[in-house]
Amino acid sequence: MSHETLEARSALKTLVDTFSTLADQGRIADQILLLTPDANVQVYMGDDLVFDLVGARQVEEAFAAFAATMRRSFHLNGQHVVELDGDAATGITYCQVKHVSDADGHEVITDSSVRYDDTYVRRDGRWFISRRIARFTMHETRALHPAS
Repeated sequence: MSHETLEARSALKTLVDTFSTLADQGRIADQILLLTPDANVQVYMGDDLVFDLVGARQVEEAFAAFAATMRRSFHLNGQHVVELDGDAATGITYCQVKHVSDADGHEVITDSSVRYDDTYVRRDGRWFISRRIARFTMHETRALHPAS
């Protein structure tokens, strides 16, 4: 594997992990800077398409509205497999996502298993996400019990 390929793979893994970290920090505006201006984000819950967002502004508005309902979140990215083609790439990332919110005065946790199918582009030496299909394959909500 060439040095250039290794650098690209590392940069793409950093891009995906940074995107998740910024989500956990509630830094939606910074997260959106990792997308192309014309980015497309689709979100599926099982087989149902629940969001088809086009353009960084629409993605930011939807992400900000969703984040406003959360007390905190936690993303744990797992395997990341990419295919490179010059300044373009595709990738698959698996992620465990936990969101804590309020329901009837109590904290609830939503625990999701997600597969991200991404399309990336490199512009001026930097990688960006141009398309993300988020597939929430397993999804559970339950009461969160405080640690003793």
